[in-house]
Amino acid sequence: MTDLIDTAARLLDLAKKAGAEQASVGAAWHDGIEASARDGVIEEIGRSESLDIGIRVLVGQRQACVSASSDKPDVLKELAERAVAMARETPEDPYCGLPDAFARDEDMPDCDLFDPAEASADGLREVALTADAAAREVSGIAKTDGSSASWSRRNAALVMSNGFSAERRGSFWGTSCTAIAGEGLGMERDYAWTSARHREDLRDPAEVGREAGERTVKRLNPRKVTTCQVPVIYDQRLAASLLGSFLGAINGAGVARGSSFLKDKLGQKVFAEGVSIYDDPHRRRGPASRPFDGEGQATRRLDLIEDGRLTTWILDTATGRQLEMESTGSASFGIGSPPRPSSSNVVLAPGATTRADMIAGLEQGFLITEMLGASINPTTGDYSRGASGFWIENGEITHPVTEATVAGNLIEIFASMTPADDLPLDRGVASPSVLVTGLQVSGE
Repeated sequence: MTDLIDTAARLLDLAKKAGAEQASVGAAWHDGIEASARDGVIEEIGRSESLDIGIRVLVGQRQACVSASSDKPDVLKELAERAVAMARETPEDPYCGLPDAFARDEDMPDCDLFDPAEASADGLREVALTADAAAREVSGIAKTDGSSASWSRRNAALVMSNGFSAERRGSFWGTSCTAIAGEGLGMERDYAWTSARHREDLRDPAEVGREAGERTVKRLNPRKVTTCQVPVIYDQRLAASLLGSFLGAINGAGVARGSSFLKDKLGQKVFAEGVSIYDDPHRRRGPASRPFDGEGQATRRLDLIEDGRLTTWILDTATGRQLEMESTGSASFGIGSPPRPSSSNVVLAPGATTRADMIAGLEQGFLITEMLGASINPTTGDYSRGASGFWIENGEITHPVTEATVAGNLIEIFASMTPADDLPLDRGVASPSVLVTGLQVSGE
């Protein structure tokens, strides 16, 4: 494996010699194995390995980014010279530039993101087959649409002309399964998965397969609904999509452009009282943890929503300058592209009510377990998505629902959200199931 710090430092030196006034070099090495099975037969086993290196060069208030997949001396020299030449020809950007400060060793905690264990093709094959077999053992399952097991590791280094130099490494293990039930036009499918930084934190593959099968069978013989306005419960897998819309709306890039429906809401109530949302880049073994951001700045926990109130934007250096605010240490780590504001491990704090109690409290409602397509206006917050799931009558689930559409406005949706207590922490954007009142559900 390439010494990434050394490679990045050599490219940085070449850029300075070519005329760069400031520069930032990112390098990443990745390798992984994946095995996939379908209906009890291994379909594919593959291994991948890659090296990517990119440089961001600044000449005055002009910048350019280029990248390559080789660390050969002649490639690095050409990369540096091309980046400087491109920077000299680009339009000026008054907000670009490296940050004035950067993270020190004491600012970068060990988040335990790397599992030293290495997967084997044979081991992953067995995991995929186990998940596949467990799904097919569920009564009513006709076949599987693919089961997979994967392992990967990634080393990434960042070296900057302001003096920052650091490397971080991580690993990922994963198992997934998709099952199919029914026939012809009555066919239904659903899925389950598990992923973790360390193999020991994965769920059992047989459990993943059984969940995929059981979820699929429950969806058989769905009905359409009559258009109405009812409370809606988003399953925890789908509730994260609402968080995604919120994160997009508080991203400094959109706020600076004036294209966010929350652009005038800083310091105001956006969610109901008691609702909290935070971004924790230092979570131990977190899927999106990062000890430093893509500009070498220290990362820290951000309380995005406190008791329903919006407290901050997500900012990198450029958007912070544009909005006359400080960076929140939220720059993405890009190879061959400028940094952009991005979140890490975002969590909607759980409430005190179980999802079962939420369902029991509804005279009529819609539990959404899958969504298709999206029509979301980032400027106004108008929201419309295809949905399927289960209908609720008198506090009980009565039948599956298909071909529905839910619509509303995200400002009103956020204000009426009530989180349940079933928070998962195995994903980068994590939410419990949430209850939203007053959504329009369209069907027949």
